[in-house]
Amino acid sequence: MDRLDRRNMLMAGGALDAIGASGAASPAGARALWTWSPKSSVAGAGGGRDPEWVWDGEADRLIASVIDRGDVSRVNELLRTWTRNGQPLPSGLPADVRDFMERARQLPSWADRNLLEAAADFNKSRSFYLNLLNGVGGGMLSTAIPREARSVYHSKSGADMEDRVARTSLLGFAIGDLNAYRPDGDVIVQAVKTRMVHAAVRHLLPRSPAWSQTSGGRKIPISQADIMVTWHSLATYAMQKLTEWKVPVSPADASAYLHVWQVTAHMLGVHDEYVPATWDAADAQSEQVLDPVLASTREGLELTAILLRQLAEQTSPGGIDRPLVNALARFLVGARVADMDGIPEEPFWEKVITAVWPKLIASREKLIPLPLVPPLAWTIDEAARQYILFYQAKRQGAHIEIPETQRPGS
Repeated sequence: MDRLDRRNMLMAGGALDAIGASGAASPAGARALWTWSPKSSVAGAGGGRDPEWVWDGEADRLIASVIDRGDVSRVNELLRTWTRNGQPLPSGLPADVRDFMERARQLPSWADRNLLEAAADFNKSRSFYLNLLNGVGGGMLSTAIPREARSVYHSKSGADMEDRVARTSLLGFAIGDLNAYRPDGDVIVQAVKTRMVHAAVRHLLPRSPAWSQTSGGRKIPISQADIMVTWHSLATYAMQKLTEWKVPVSPADASAYLHVWQVTAHMLGVHDEYVPATWDAADAQSEQVLDPVLASTREGLELTAILLRQLAEQTSPGGIDRPLVNALARFLVGARVADMDGIPEEPFWEKVITAVWPKLIASREKLIPLPLVPPLAWTIDEAARQYILFYQAKRQGAHIEIPETQRPGS
């Protein structure tokens, strides 16, 4: 694991001291009482039980058994050959694993193929914005979500962030592919594998003393609420930013984009009563489960520093463009989250990005001619493009696999 350099370590300590002094984020990861109504979900009804205390019983029992009986390596080897939605499951899988996966790979009855196709077209037409928001923006948000940062850090994948980025990118980019839910796409594959990984983490992390010391008394990680927090840090956040940036999005496209994320939540094992039926419902749930829990943690600060270093190396070998990397990251998530993540302020580049970003969007949307776009805007545009390429490149050759242990030393 890369270690924080002295400057970032001092910043990390300063950020935590400031938060501790203000009490604004204490306890880290706390959220309000669950009041969101299941009437606002795709199910339209439900028991209304707090998702904080709901996990994934079927997957959890299965994967605990797979780990405890020593079948992980065998299952992972076979699953490497399962790469497309329409592909039969590999022969040789244990019967209980096969039976679970056959059920888990089925789309919900309410999935609309026409909307999924429309979502694929929308993802293609808005891929620059969505890849930037779901890749870099979502990545920076994730490190400010205490439970997610700690689960990542203390899990096996936390010891190799390049590998972690690669595996996380698999599902994110699969959702945005033109063939996402078609037989030759791979969203279903990546979602089912991710669901199994979540179950493994729930089985393994409680054995980690390091995680247990920072879990706030929680015995099991990655509840249904935690998955929806992550969902909002991607889907809801992206739609909110598109609206803020005044990117033209028709009502039909907005509905289609929501639908692909609704289906994906179901495929990840989220109960339908927790999946928002509309963007208004998503905004309301996000305000309750995401916004209040954002906070700074030592794990999140270290993960952020590693991600920023990787991004800086991608945009410019040697890291000479690190100030631009910092500024663009701060622009994507805003000052509050950026400060939680310990992202340094870059006054020059932050002013430039704020000034030229609307012109970049107008140019991309063909609302203004190229000569009216300031030259520095293309520097920022190229940096954003390199960010996206970084995440796309990392997923090549990567596989989502069930872990057998937590992070070494945890």
